[in-house]
Amino acid sequence: MSTEPTRRDILRIAAVAAGGIAVGLFLPGCHGPDARTAARADKSGEFAPNAWVTVTSDNRIVFWLDRVEMGQGTMTSHATILAEELEVDPRKVQVEFAPANRAYDNPDGEIGFQLTGGSTSVKTSWDPLRAAGATARDMLRGAAAETWGVPIEQCAANDGMVTHAPTGRHATYGELARAAGHQPVPDVRLKTPDQFRWIGKPLVRFDARRKVDGSGTYGIDVKLPGLLTAVVLRPPALRASARRFDASAAKAQPGVVDVFEVPSGVAVVATSYWRAAAAARLVKVEWDGGKLAGVGSKAIAKQYRERVLLPGKVVRKIGDLEQGFSVGGRAIEAIYEAPFLAHATMEPQNFTAHVTDDRCELWGPTQSAALAQQEAWRITGLPRERILMHTTLIGGGFGRRLQQDYVAEAVHVSRHLKRPVKVVWSREDDMRHDFYRPLSVHHLKGALDAHGNVAAWRHRIVAQSMGVWAAGDWAPAVLPNAMAGAVGTMLSHTVGTLLADNIFPDPTSLQGAAEFEYAMPNLRVEYQPLEPGVPAGAWRSVGNSQNAFVVESFLDELARSAGVDPYHLRRRLLANVPRELATLDLAARAAGWSTPPPKGIGRGIAHWKCFGTPCSLVCDASVEGKVVRMRRIVAAVDCGQVINPDLVKAQIESAIVFGLSAALKQRITIEDGRVVEGNFHEFPLLRMHETPPIEVHLVPSHEKPTGVGEVGVPPAAPALANAVFAATGRRIRVLPIEHALAEAT
Repeated sequence: MSTEPTRRDILRIAAVAAGGIAVGLFLPGCHGPDARTAARADKSGEFAPNAWVTVTSDNRIVFWLDRVEMGQGTMTSHATILAEELEVDPRKVQVEFAPANRAYDNPDGEIGFQLTGGSTSVKTSWDPLRAAGATARDMLRGAAAETWGVPIEQCAANDGMVTHAPTGRHATYGELARAAGHQPVPDVRLKTPDQFRWIGKPLVRFDARRKVDGSGTYGIDVKLPGLLTAVVLRPPALRASARRFDASAAKAQPGVVDVFEVPSGVAVVATSYWRAAAAARLVKVEWDGGKLAGVGSKAIAKQYRERVLLPGKVVRKIGDLEQGFSVGGRAIEAIYEAPFLAHATMEPQNFTAHVTDDRCELWGPTQSAALAQQEAWRITGLPRERILMHTTLIGGGFGRRLQQDYVAEAVHVSRHLKRPVKVVWSREDDMRHDFYRPLSVHHLKGALDAHGNVAAWRHRIVAQSMGVWAAGDWAPAVLPNAMAGAVGTMLSHTVGTLLADNIFPDPTSLQGAAEFEYAMPNLRVEYQPLEPGVPAGAWRSVGNSQNAFVVESFLDELARSAGVDPYHLRRRLLANVPRELATLDLAARAAGWSTPPPKGIGRGIAHWKCFGTPCSLVCDASVEGKVVRMRRIVAAVDCGQVINPDLVKAQIESAIVFGLSAALKQRITIEDGRVVEGNFHEFPLLRMHETPPIEVHLVPSHEKPTGVGEVGVPPAAPALANAVFAATGRRIRVLPIEHALAEAT
């Protein structure tokens, strides 16, 4: 059996091609006390045994969160993990966002630099944060034992204090901080699940109050002395640019500071957003047609549909496909299509920068402080230690804030003026200048044998490579700082070429389709990249979102064509994968699969594993004319050890709503290189009255945590599409569903 390479494999090979450089993965762990640790303790009284925890002499415990907070709950979950081993109530921990620093590189094997994404936050932080907390705890115990002249075994840590029961002595962590800085790093013993006090408990989110009362600072809330606001006029067509512009009328408006060209368009800078926006409407710009002149999404889809009929590069192969089709029953074939999608974050893109001759400070909502710092370094050339990143709360990320275009704009504008500037995008800017989830087309052929088992399965994928668009930022980011520059540029080019030429198939385009654990004796997955030139980027759950819709819908189609129950077919295919089977069974049992739904209501099921987590969904829905009404969603998830069940359920619920919005209503269409949709009336979200009751059931587990933030998205579309078929007999092969139903009548 062959499978596709990981992103890490591609980067390693590309590094060799770029000059023999080995790309290493720095695994952050607990940094033991050294001269710097002791010196800091002596100078300030602070105890900082590693990159994540600082104990001050006035008894504050500061946790440096190296993952961003964009609604997924990292301020709560990660503080809880650390506090559990540190033996302090998590609610007493002060959470601060960590700066850009290689100590916080994401240890996920396919990332390798400071980044929040890929549902890796808890999964990759579980071991380091527990070790960090336990190390700090035992060094504080050691400080108490040394101070009191007693065995460390007699010193117990509890609720931010160390006590010596035989003598009744006790000291707070703050009182022990200075002495703890001189302690050796111990070998620590981590708690067992039966000893957990806070892990697994539904603690109220630590960021909830500040988000409700408005005291929390999002990027768009940043205020600085002398702060200016910039609005950038962007071209109406993707990848176009300004030929010339006349800003005389705009410059005469009150509060306008300057109007000048930046790489992405024309910046209008004023003393407030509204003054900048009003002045921007007076700027006369002549744009060129851009690199996508004449390009439209309908033509792209047509080209993809033609290409998908041809063989692609084999990325996974099991058994003898032709033999499987010969012994199977009647084979069926289908072509599926998923559209371009925007991220549509509630907080539009924005960023603040203050660039001077010798310093650069950044404030804003980014999923990667490292990438933001790198972008500022690329533009300013300043030493990285003089580029400071202040991460804010984020009003939705979904992969959009991995891109650095909005960061670059703020840096360019501030560099020009040498003043602090906040660049703010409108909703239309955000919708029409995104890095979109790629359009993809799929050709499937399958057959069941006489026993109702899948005898043969072939899946051909034609999709744009997201990796080609990410290579420019991501490839240099995995290099040590000293190796960036020309080498980083060469590596970016090499990686992009390898992906574009399909020498190494882009793993993001294949997620799930080339790695599912359904037991099929004869299987082949083929892939062809086709680059239309539309900016592409990671969208919540990345390639899983398209591939789950296709695989789970066609599996349902295959089962129904042979009169096989779709749930029972999945059970047979997962018979040798206990955790996935248990998740599927839990969802079916909780939804009452064995009991038929009321008349007029269809019931659909879908199962998907991504980011290490199996998730099964059952959807009840009806169709009244062209209107789909979802009646109920039941989900089951096995994400290993749960840190906070309320957070997990909230993430699954939000992901399901996100996935249903896209499945039912959303698409981005392009005409003559221009994005048609500009706001939520054209790219609608699921409204509250349209959202069905959602039940989330968690499989009890003490396995290591796996990803949560995205796993509810992929099965949402196929569960709904399969429910629509069960209710109406109409098979949805092109998303979104509402458009497909309307165009079929």
